[in-house]
Amino acid sequence: MRTFENLKALKACVGEEVGVSPWVEIDQERIDLFARATGDHNWIHVDPERAANGPFGKTIAHGFLTLSLLPLLVNEALTVNETKLGLNYGMNKVRFPQPVKVGSRLRGRIKLLAMDDVEPIEGNPGYQITYQVTIESDEGGKPACIAENVQRKYG
Repeated sequence: MRTFENLKALKACVGEEVGVSPWVEIDQERIDLFARATGDHNWIHVDPERAANGPFGKTIAHGFLTLSLLPLLVNEALTVNETKLGLNYGMNKVRFPQPVKVGSRLRGRIKLLAMDDVEPIEGNPGYQITYQVTIESDEGGKPACIAENVQRKYG
């Protein structure tokens, strides 16, 4: 994990990779729990027997399950001290170039694309931060997900 003393120290790194997360395993239990939470019970995700004869040879994670790991991956890749408040502001571009097979592991590579001043909250300076998060699979090949995550942080 990479640690920044404050938001100004992070801002000095615009254009750079600012962190790489540890690997996270994608097991069938995680996929099944996500299916229950979202109501997406497509056989390609939740039926190992049928999926064994499908196009990927086993079940695959939902694309949105992969995307939902983004906060975990970013938070395990970097931390910014002296931050009083952080908010998820949204997403820009999101793509899923490669399916995530059950049993694989994922990690995030975080690049700081932009960091712009926004109006302070309760006297705390604020920044709109745009990260490009590339979620890699230990199976290699194309990334599992590439997304631009937009956050607001105050400190």
